[in-house]
Amino acid sequence: MLPKPHNPDLSDNHGAEPASDRRDAGPRLTRRSFIKGAGAAAAVAGLIGVKPGPAASAVENPPPAGAAERIGPGAETFTLRINGAPRTLTVEPRVTLLGALRDHLGLTGAKLVCDRGACGACTVHLDGAPVTACMILASDARGHEITTIEGLGTPARMAPIQRAFVAEDALQCGFCTPGMTMAIAAALAANPAPTADEIKRAVAGNICRCGAYPHVIRAALAAAKSARGEG
Repeated sequence: MLPKPHNPDLSDNHGAEPASDRRDAGPRLTRRSFIKGAGAAAAVAGLIGVKPGPAASAVENPPPAGAAERIGPGAETFTLRINGAPRTLTVEPRVTLLGALRDHLGLTGAKLVCDRGACGACTVHLDGAPVTACMILASDARGHEITTIEGLGTPARMAPIQRAFVAEDALQCGFCTPGMTMAIAAALAANPAPTADEIKRAVAGNICRCGAYPHVIRAALAAAKSARGEG
């Protein structure tokens, strides 16, 4: 029997480093060790007070000359004109107009429901136009005329749309009613003789979970008719 020829290509150690060389090569860099090292470096930087440089956007895009006044980051005192009268309050820049009205000025007619401008329960007037107060910062309402449901009318002297809501039973739980009323009041001020379809479009952003929409439409049309002296 002939001896088996030696083939160097089949050697178990072909192309591999000697064991002694591998031991002397030092520890390998792994993802785990890299992450640990980066975390340690960040911790050390924090301990010795190293602070990051300014954001690139702040350096490359400085505020333009004549930009609107900025307030903050702490609470600031300013005045809003609400229901025909100046009201002074001290709030942080993050406070919304709705939060200022309800929590700082005691005007709780506008309701906090969705807090994302989707339900219309917090509708107020800003220079006569309906807006959702939860989507506007109180500081951004400076210099504007703000009207809330409290300024639309009182129990003793209700506005036509308020009287119509009572007469037509256009509410159930009442949570949507202030916002719905304010939306319709703005629509009637812009169009004294609206059609039912125009009223529907005016309150398209106001949600009534009780489903009193037919009564709301009747109340709006009745209020418009009364305001024109036809009721």
